[in-house]
Amino acid sequence: MSLLFLCPTKDPAPWLAGIKAVDPDIDVQVWPDISHPDDVSFALLWQHPHDVFTRFKNLKAIASLGAGIDHILQDPTIPRHLPVARIVDPNLVASMTQYVVTAVLHSFRDFDLYKQQQTTQTWRPAAPRNIADFPVGIMGMGMLGSDAAQALAALGFTVYGWRRSGPAHPALEASFAGEAMLPAFLEKTRILVCLLPLTTATRGILNTDVFSRLQPNAYLINVARGAHVVDSDLLEALGNGSLQGACLDVFNEEPLPADHPFWRHPQITVTPHVASITNPQTAAVQVVENYHRANAGQPLLHAVDLGREY
Repeated sequence: MSLLFLCPTKDPAPWLAGIKAVDPDIDVQVWPDISHPDDVSFALLWQHPHDVFTRFKNLKAIASLGAGIDHILQDPTIPRHLPVARIVDPNLVASMTQYVVTAVLHSFRDFDLYKQQQTTQTWRPAAPRNIADFPVGIMGMGMLGSDAAQALAALGFTVYGWRRSGPAHPALEASFAGEAMLPAFLEKTRILVCLLPLTTATRGILNTDVFSRLQPNAYLINVARGAHVVDSDLLEALGNGSLQGACLDVFNEEPLPADHPFWRHPQITVTPHVASITNPQTAAVQVVENYHRANAGQPLLHAVDLGREY
């Protein structure tokens, strides 16, 4: 039995070192140099080529290299009967919360304004702001959203949460669930954070309708997937004043093309998909555990429901 590292855009060396540190006896094959395809029982995927799974007749389970599984869902050739897991790593959660808190404070404390003033050597302190006037709304209250909500509440922000279903988090001022409650959630939100999984239902959800329902001078932070955003709607919202600004870490096309207007827009902060990067050393523990579970016919840790798309 062997583990297949099928992540063409990732350097396999740190992952091989991490996996071997946990279990030196695991046989790891790295795509495309597959010497014994019939030995592959577990595949670790990220932005993999499609139409390759017919080669692996004894595959028992697959896992995403990160928290998202949309890249797996986009491959119609993946056997739908196989169990699928995603990475849930404490370091990944912590780094995402750090990014979200930084972006929220960046907006709340007027850093965009001061950056613009710096270009003209302008010394003009802005009036102090009341944190109560900047309620944060988090779309997606899974592990990442829940941790970010707790950290923001600890700083004094009023935090609202919206999710497809499920119980409220104790850090939230109020919780909203389902499409019918989305407008009420948006009306309470001035800083909107998107941490939703990318599904058929959430693709393009950050659009004109959503932006127009937010509180005046709202701010968008997208750290989920670029396909959540309708780019033209975002630019229009910034132009007509529906949004004061945006911090974007993910994009419809990555790397972001050099001629994309987001690069030069004075109200947009662009970061190159760095909000939360999986750490091979810590994540390898879960990968190895799921490898052994799959080979023993046991349920995977952090299994996902392909029918629900997350």
